[in-house]
Order: sequence, then structure tokens, then C-alpha cells
Amino acid sequence: MFGLSLEHLMIIGAVLLFFGPRRLPELGKTMGQGIRNFKASLSGIGEDEKRQVSSSETVRPEEKSV
Repeated sequence: MFGLSLEHLMIIGAVLLFFGPRRLPELGKTMGQGIRNFKASLSGIGEDEKRQVSSSETVRPEEKSV
């Protein structure tokens, strides 16, 4: 049945009992926004590291001859 085991069905049933069918869409929306924000922050960290590497490569201190 759609690759769902007995454990998955029990978890889904417990969530339905705990939150109720009216709150599930709100819960799903909140979880989706949280995951989206988490992914955005991770990609932001990667972009910051790339910017630091590229800026350190382009701006090099001048070597002084003695």
C-alpha cells in the first residue's frame, strides 16, 4: 500500500489523533516554511564562503622587496 509499513500508519494515526484533521494543513505549512528557511540559510552559508574565497584570491597584499 504505497510503500507504507505498519509503523508509518501508526505514526500517521497518532499525529491525526494528537493534532486533529483541522490543524494538519497549518502544521504542514509551518513545517514547509521551516524547511524552506533552513535550506535558504544553508545555501546562504555556502555563498558566503564562496565570496570569502573569491575575495581573498582577488585582493592580495603587495609584496615588499627588501
